[in-house]
Amino acid sequence: MAIRKWLVGMVVLTLSEATALADVLSIDTVLVGNPGNAADDTGAGVVDHAYNIGMYEVTAAEYTAFLNAVAAENDTYGLYNTQMSAFNQGCNIQRSVSSGSYVYSVAADRANRPVNFVSWGDAARFANWLHNGQPTGAQDNNTTEDGAYELNGATSQSALMAITRQNDARWFLPTANEWYKAAYYDGVDSVYYNYPMGTDAVPNNGNPGGDTGNTANYGDSDGNFTVGSPYWSTPVGHFGLSDSPYGTFDQGGNVWEWNESADGGRQGRGVRGGSWGDGLDGLLASYGRGYDPTFESNIGFRVASSEPIPEPSTIVGLISMGLVGLAIAWRRRKRK
Repeated sequence: MAIRKWLVGMVVLTLSEATALADVLSIDTVLVGNPGNAADDTGAGVVDHAYNIGMYEVTAAEYTAFLNAVAAENDTYGLYNTQMSAFNQGCNIQRSVSSGSYVYSVAADRANRPVNFVSWGDAARFANWLHNGQPTGAQDNNTTEDGAYELNGATSQSALMAITRQNDARWFLPTANEWYKAAYYDGVDSVYYNYPMGTDAVPNNGNPGGDTGNTANYGDSDGNFTVGSPYWSTPVGHFGLSDSPYGTFDQGGNVWEWNESADGGRQGRGVRGGSWGDGLDGLLASYGRGYDPTFESNIGFRVASSEPIPEPSTIVGLISMGLVGLAIAWRRRKRK
């Protein structure tokens, strides 16, 4: 029997090495405390519990690891969109075939930028995979179809709109209020800000000027983009001085982010935060959108968790296997 190999970035992994690598995938989170906080003047932002939320948007490298774990033999529920491979605007995740199996890879210059062209269903399946301990295998109840969400093959708009979070969820998509509080609320001063950099002042897009501490990746009114073609998005946490009061990055700009809550007016799931291709308004606390949960475009996501996340136990093993570069790419990034 031929040994199947997986290509992640520029490193070829055997099946056993890739299984070990799944244990290394560690999502950096920040604690959002101050449970029972008051709402803002629109009624948004109330959360009655403490929780952890992703410090960064889910990256192309992290999503590539997910695809290699659960979509190698058969991508049953379409977790990969061929638009991801587009050099311009896509996150440049490539899919090839080796020994009858799919192999997913992402170039080093895209690995730490946010994934896009994911549906709400894709994001929920990623959360289930984390909830289940990052297993390897077919897309079934042990990997993607049960866990935080009982998806059980749901792919249509109506089926995905009926999904709710399970009470024992360990990893999940943040609700609209969980996302909003992490972005706009300052628990020290008990105030909400207009922008997710802890300010009411209009942010700049870093072009020119770089990171001023109030900077985000968006297209300004003069048609200037932060990065431009072919990348458009910045690496997650690129504006290291421009975090929210709780310490999250890129909740304004870069890519839109799915949240868990339904948007009844549009019969969709909510998205927040704006993107590189949209203007300043998308960053505002007062601005939100909703889309059909099957929709895939310039939308990514971040995950949240109900429990502390342990340090990975296999980093030393990876270093001994000579995978230092890849381990560093997915190491726990410490807030500076």
